[in-house]
Amino acid sequence: MLRHEVVWEDGAARASEARHALRALLDRAPHTGRAAVPEALRLDAELVVSELVTNAARHAPGSCGLVLRLSDGELTIAVWDTSAEVPKMREADPARVGGHGLRLIHTVSDRVVTAPYGGGKRIVAHFALPAEPGADRSEGATLPAPSRA
Repeated sequence: MLRHEVVWEDGAARASEARHALRALLDRAPHTGRAAVPEALRLDAELVVSELVTNAARHAPGSCGLVLRLSDGELTIAVWDTSAEVPKMREADPARVGGHGLRLIHTVSDRVVTAPYGGGKRIVAHFALPAEPGADRSEGATLPAPSRA
């Protein structure tokens, strides 16, 4: 499993740093015998990490952190912060500026879980990785993610 973790002090979180960390982790995958992560999934993951880190910095006082994990079958992006307030998805409104991030996160991720963490919360976005070509699924290889209809 590849893993990257960072903690930012009060107000120091930057989405650009989070995207850079994600790209570096995903770029290491082929050098460890894993298949390269498809470009479409990489772009979706960059969107998610940007939204989660930006929201933590904007809406939660204090420090926040990022944990990236890449296993043979899944990429997870976890962001924790000091606010116990669970984010609520707003109704779609094309005329509204802002407030669409959580909807986007849920749309491009396979699963999103929010849970209490310390005195705040942790939001984890899960991305199923495609099975490698020729992988024998009977040997426990990951099945492809359900379609995002």
